[in-house]
Amino acid sequence: MTSRSPDEVRLGVPPYARGSGGGGPEDPRGLLHRARRLTAEGHPAAGGAWERAAAALRRAGGTITPGDHADALDSTALDCRGRARPAAGPLFSWAAELHERAGRPGKALVSRARSVLAGEAAGDAARAELTGLCERAAGLCRSGRVTVAQATTVFLLRARARADLLGAAPDPAAGAAGLREELGRLIAFAAPHRADPAVPGPLSDVRGLLGRITAPDDPAAAIVHLRASVAGHRAGGLPWGAVESELLLAGVLRSTGAREEAAALLRSALPTDGSGTSLRRGDRARLCLALARTAEDPRGAGGAPGGLPAEVPLLTEAVRLTGGAAVDPCLGALARLRLGCVYAGAGRFREAAALLEEALSGFAEDGDEAALVRAGAWLAHCALGLGEAGRAARGYAVAAARAGRWEDPRHAEALGRRAAHARAVAGTAGRAAPAGDADGSGGYGPWSELCGLPEPYGPPGSYQVNVYGDVGGSGPDTGVAARNRVQRCV
Repeated sequence: MTSRSPDEVRLGVPPYARGSGGGGPEDPRGLLHRARRLTAEGHPAAGGAWERAAAALRRAGGTITPGDHADALDSTALDCRGRARPAAGPLFSWAAELHERAGRPGKALVSRARSVLAGEAAGDAARAELTGLCERAAGLCRSGRVTVAQATTVFLLRARARADLLGAAPDPAAGAAGLREELGRLIAFAAPHRADPAVPGPLSDVRGLLGRITAPDDPAAAIVHLRASVAGHRAGGLPWGAVESELLLAGVLRSTGAREEAAALLRSALPTDGSGTSLRRGDRARLCLALARTAEDPRGAGGAPGGLPAEVPLLTEAVRLTGGAAVDPCLGALARLRLGCVYAGAGRFREAAALLEEALSGFAEDGDEAALVRAGAWLAHCALGLGEAGRAARGYAVAAARAGRWEDPRHAEALGRRAAHARAVAGTAGRAAPAGDADGSGGYGPWSELCGLPEPYGPPGSYQVNVYGDVGGSGPDTGVAARNRVQRCV
């Protein structure tokens, strides 16, 4: 019996990692022990460990138990990123049924809550279902049938759902204040039990969420909460659990001007000794992008033509890490856009164009207008640099038409001027080009117009987090659709 379902194959869930070592038969008992241990730690390699254990059991003529199968399904669902994400909800639901069959009510409640967050239900219906699960978890915890760690996780998942909907609340700041009180009570509930090895992980996650929804209103207090979250995960030897709080902490530090401290934090989260391989590829890519953003010139300049800024290796690594279907395609498109813009600004137009074409394709699938405009405009800039003025004019015109739907007319006007300039260059082939050469120094240079274009996905909504770890303010939501936020697993 295998822990992979037909749905996983159909929806493109990546095959489990086979791990290191030889390909010969291995002891099923040892492999099961390792898979159970990695599952208890929440290790990203747990899914691969379960697949190896299931294969060894099949060779030995045995089968995986319902409880172990449920753990394997949970581990698989947590790895459902990118195009495979629709498989997460059904897998969590299946895991919940198996946990119940195996007499594990606490694990069943956690899987059920995750299936709600990963599913299609939203708004009042999802909140009502999560509240019911929390009430059941509280009752079973009082009777000793659900552990403190499991009950904390169920309550955390409901709080995370509330945080993700703050932007739609009539008064986001008041909603955040109420949620902070709830999280404070949850910390008070879990903290006395932190000697239990299962508690520090969810407790640190609670502190991280508290830091996130505190950041717009009290950055200093948010830093305290986020430092505690990172320290808790790292002290427990769980670097993969610390990533979200590390990104959030770096974002708050950046916003307060402590860019060097933010960069040092992110570098420590990306070790060079190989231990960083315990992190998921998408998380490592986000850390690379955040560090590149922290290290970049705050004026937005990409360096003189021909030169490359120091963040290029980080962006190159982010592009490498975001290849394949297992990573959010929006994250991959963003990495390629960032590196492509840097190459274009340095005059390396051919390399830039290849990256920007991939980014434009990824953004076209998602439909974010700001991303399409920025990628298309920089691709047009590359075409002009490669001597393809007609193609550049068409690219600028498409970008200008898209930008013309925005309230601020300045971007469409600037792109329209660039389109006109490119048409003029195309019409003077073999003669002197019109003034305003697009080499980065003239009136049509990229720094004044292309770097000023809105960023993909816009600013994060109220109390929401973008790919770099920046948290949106407490005012009215920006209207960024939920589908446009970079995906993260529940």
